[in-house]
Amino acid sequence: MPDTTTRRVVANISLSLDGRTNGSGGDYDMSWIVPHAVTDAARDQMVALTTTATTALLGRKNYEGFGGYWPTVAADENADPRDRAFATWLDAVDKIVFSHTLPDAAWPNSRIADADPAATVKRLRAESGDDIVVLASGSVIKELLAAGELDRLIITLCPELVGGGARLFEDGIPATSWSLSDLSTTDSGAIVLVYDRIGAGAR
Repeated sequence: MPDTTTRRVVANISLSLDGRTNGSGGDYDMSWIVPHAVTDAARDQMVALTTTATTALLGRKNYEGFGGYWPTVAADENADPRDRAFATWLDAVDKIVFSHTLPDAAWPNSRIADADPAATVKRLRAESGDDIVVLASGSVIKELLAAGELDRLIITLCPELVGGGARLFEDGIPATSWSLSDLSTTDSGAIVLVYDRIGAGAR
């Protein structure tokens, strides 16, 4: 039997000061995140994720957005080396996408999930591997929070008030306690917060 106690589920996402994952313009109103995503601290955090993760979870919108952007970065000799490292890892890593509408998963090393996020994570925990990381997919993170299946939450808190849009934390999420395990600031004024759920190892 593999040792599943070390297979953490880690979520990484950017939020505005008013707790939004996107702006009032809808799902793709995220240009306010960009200045905070290209800082040294943000890039270092993304590369750090690749050193411990062997599975990536994505919602359909992020899967399609990432798939249309990152493969070209991996081949771009002029790109920041950290961006290329992340892009190369993302191409090669096992990718699971949650979608009821996507006909197929064309990006190499990816597949469409045959169950909801919580059930999928429970199955993955029973398999060998390292960390399971959720990449900026708010809908997936919400479901894992509701099911108690999230161990680490990395939030890049951007100094922006966007005035509308989807929230990550909504009423009804079960009460849990978290411990701040790391904190860094970026040149843009964002704060990268790393929280571990207290009691997450007791399964």
